[in-house]
Amino acid sequence: MNLKELIFGEGVHAGGSGGVYRDSVQAWLPIKNIIGGVVITKDNRFVKIVEVLPVNIYLKSAIDRQNIISSFASYLQIAPDELQMIARTLPADTQAYVEQMQRYAEQEENEACREMIEDNIREIGHGIAGGAMRHRFFLVFQYEPSMRAKRNTVQAIIQRLNEEADTARRYLDLCELEVLEPQYSDNFVLKLLYEILNKKTSQRVRLPEGVFDMTTAVHGIYGE
Repeated sequence: MNLKELIFGEGVHAGGSGGVYRDSVQAWLPIKNIIGGVVITKDNRFVKIVEVLPVNIYLKSAIDRQNIISSFASYLQIAPDELQMIARTLPADTQAYVEQMQRYAEQEENEACREMIEDNIREIGHGIAGGAMRHRFFLVFQYEPSMRAKRNTVQAIIQRLNEEADTARRYLDLCELEVLEPQYSDNFVLKLLYEILNKKTSQRVRLPEGVFDMTTAVHGIYGE
């Protein structure tokens, strides 16, 4: 199961649908909300997504490699039961760069400089960057009864999941793996889910700024 199927289910589509709340993230994505960096799905699951920057273990010494493996094995022993490790591999997005260079070429008055820019655009079109790939790695887990939040409330469950993320961060730090800590976790998750659900559209159509105001508050769904 990939990240899209885990959170959204199969056969979902973005956009407004019946039962959405006008001033909530439901108008944009088929989820209930995003609060405290935690995704609340329409089937009432709480999902945490943690992005991890990889390390090239082959550049490490034999002792360092053994320590990394041991530390990661230690984390797996206490990790959530249904922890998933997911990698997303995407072609590098060169379209925006090409369009920018084309604008430069149109504005360039020096003929020699303009030819250099146009030559650069042709080289990209011939595939120099065509094989470039970008990779993103995620740990994904959801709230399980065994996690035992202090109370059966939205905020308590979210806090418990974020505690699990902090635990993963401490162990992965021993593995020399950096866990990203976005300044605005809700906005980070919203952008990620939008890109997953709308792979092509998200490359040219950005989410409007107003949609980010829709996160963190649940409209008529949950109560403490």
